[in-house]
Amino acid sequence: MNMESKTTGEVSVSVEGYKENNIKKARLQSTLAALLDDPILADVPRKPTLSDVDTLINLEFGSAMRINVLKVDATSFDVALMNFATIKDLKLAIKKKVNEMEQSKMGHRHISWKHVWGNFCLSYHNEKLLDDNAPVQEYGIRNNSQVHFVPYVASKGCRRHSKRRRHRFFHGLSKRM
Repeated sequence: MNMESKTTGEVSVSVEGYKENNIKKARLQSTLAALLDDPILADVPRKPTLSDVDTLINLEFGSAMRINVLKVDATSFDVALMNFATIKDLKLAIKKKVNEMEQSKMGHRHISWKHVWGNFCLSYHNEKLLDDNAPVQEYGIRNNSQVHFVPYVASKGCRRHSKRRRHRFFHGLSKRM
């Protein structure tokens, strides 16, 4: 019987600790939500990662840049990147930002990024940003630059532009109209 009371006592202590932990987490979440509603912190994502916060801090110190992305529907949004980021990093930041915006507006929605990057590419000053490993600064992209999506169809074999496939794609669209 003595053994059972010890076990019961340990269980009640761990349950109390569990409740205290949940209370602390709830307070932290409500404080974080209140902070994120502040207009000064409007550029912080709803569920920020350490990397997001680090990039925003570096943006304030000048070792990161803010890039405006113009979508095909003429709407735009901003992403923050480190100065040494590559085109791949830019694409990942765009993917994360768009998924976050769609999640907040419509709930869970799947976007096929393979389809997006198969039919569109990013462009800066009429130059297509096709080399994922190239630094963004190699293209002249700096703080407050604007990149935009342009139609682009890559061939399967060499991942280069295919005029024939593009012709069929756009020609088929004009027949439907």
